[in-house]
Amino acid sequence: MVKDLQEIRHLENRDQLNGSASQGAALESEHLSRVVGEKILVNEISVQVQVGEVLAVVGPSGSGKTSFLRLLNRLDEPTGGIVRFNGRDYRELAPPELRRRIGMVMQAAFLFPGTVADNVAYGPRQRGQALAAEQIAVLLQRVGLPGYQERDVSNLSGGEAQRVSIARTLANDPEILLLDEPTSALDEDSARKVEDLVLDIIRERRMTCVIVTHNAAQARRVAHRAMVLKAGKLAAIGPTDEVLQDV
Repeated sequence: MVKDLQEIRHLENRDQLNGSASQGAALESEHLSRVVGEKILVNEISVQVQVGEVLAVVGPSGSGKTSFLRLLNRLDEPTGGIVRFNGRDYRELAPPELRRRIGMVMQAAFLFPGTVADNVAYGPRQRGQALAAEQIAVLLQRVGLPGYQERDVSNLSGGEAQRVSIARTLANDPEILLLDEPTSALDEDSARKVEDLVLDIIRERRMTCVIVTHNAAQARRVAHRAMVLKAGKLAAIGPTDEVLQDV
């Protein structure tokens, strides 16, 4: 049963997102694997993520969730299998270009020393592009941090730092968003606000999203489908409410 207006809003957001998830696969893994030494981190995972879809990756600690996510934009290299981005082998793209187009927000915000504006402008600056002050202001306004340009990042709360991390990722204009437990380090109020923010941005930009979460309730709120990993293997995938009905 829907308990409050916020829950209704989450369901509406999810339905609107799912309505756009019929244009084809934005991201696809085929027999994707990663082995380090004798340890199998990811084991022969094949999955398609449709354009505009939100896919939740769930499973117990140590099941390979983050390892799988890091393979999707080559933060780690696969030892087997392939990833296709818009139908193309992603190894055909230079890693910096791939990571610009497949952006990632980590569990804990890693910000560079300096101001909020410096952090937001970092990605474009690495490509020889300068974000105008107006563009930075718009991004910060969008993540709920108006007027934060000159604040030192060392003085931000956890929720504020995560919002800056999201703004920095958005500054690269990604097509796909990878989220590695983006709210797990936050208190409940901050977590729900960041979750709302991410949902709104995905809906506005019609972005494809893969989110790792240990929170089954969060997966139900944000994702149309869920995949369950166990010991690096794909144990189940399907509509979120069905896959997680006993979780």
